[in-house]
Amino acid sequence: MKTIPLGKSELQVPVVAVGCMRIQKLNQTEAEQFIKTALELGANFFDHADVYGNGACEELFAKAIGMTPALREQMILQSKVGIRANMFDFSKEHILEGVNGSLKRLQTDYLDILLLHRPDALVEPEEVAEAFDILHSTGKVRYFGVSNQKPMQIELLRKYLQQEIQCNQLQLSIPHSQMISNGIYVNMENEGAIDRDGSILDYCRLNQITIQPWSPFQYGFFEGVFLDNPKFPELNKVINRIAAAHGVSNTTIALTWLLRHPAKMQPVTGTMNIDRLKDCIKAADVSLSREEWYEIFIAAGNKLP
Repeated sequence: MKTIPLGKSELQVPVVAVGCMRIQKLNQTEAEQFIKTALELGANFFDHADVYGNGACEELFAKAIGMTPALREQMILQSKVGIRANMFDFSKEHILEGVNGSLKRLQTDYLDILLLHRPDALVEPEEVAEAFDILHSTGKVRYFGVSNQKPMQIELLRKYLQQEIQCNQLQLSIPHSQMISNGIYVNMENEGAIDRDGSILDYCRLNQITIQPWSPFQYGFFEGVFLDNPKFPELNKVINRIAAAHGVSNTTIALTWLLRHPAKMQPVTGTMNIDRLKDCIKAADVSLSREEWYEIFIAAGNKLP
């Protein structure tokens, strides 16, 4: 699969990441087959979080594949910490405890990337910096990132961190593309002109922070999948026609639309279906024209000024 550098780092990552939030829905044999198929197809970047299944997803992942040092070297493992019951927690103690828990469950002695999971209103960046220093110096984490954070939240962290923020995981899909449409409706009096994220898309591009779109097939906040959904007749009509022209599925086109953006994003899939995973991976080899990209954008309900 095609690769891109993660942020400013030297780490080359596949352009499609495999999200493991739902892996607990599989039994051990099914999980093993899913992971092996991903690896065979070059999708060796696996996204985890300590909160997924309260740790059970990480545990099943390592158990299913029969984690060994040799297998571990074939993978890029990313996990996230910071979510607790009814709160967020970026304290030094919780970050260190969370990473140690993930390492144990994943049966590895290091994470390639650690993300802070959503913003913590009570974040003390000095504590985050201390935790990151310990994790980096002990070899437990190689690279760091955040999720769902605005530019000034990242800047606050950067003031204290010795390490670069390499990625920012953000909700982004064709019908949930405010961070893109906001840059088109500049100085206009409409809904799309409302700045909800502090121009995070441009900020990440300026600072070489890789955007990892999550829920690339969802609309709203986990309201459902937009593909083949009667709520989006025009969008699906256009996507299906373009998919047919390229000889691929609508799933492939939905991811290709994100990859066509010059920000060099790395979408995170969520499917546990092997055939659908294969369709996701095909997006790395399909290219949309400017005309096709904008046609999909407009079909999603966006009107050009």
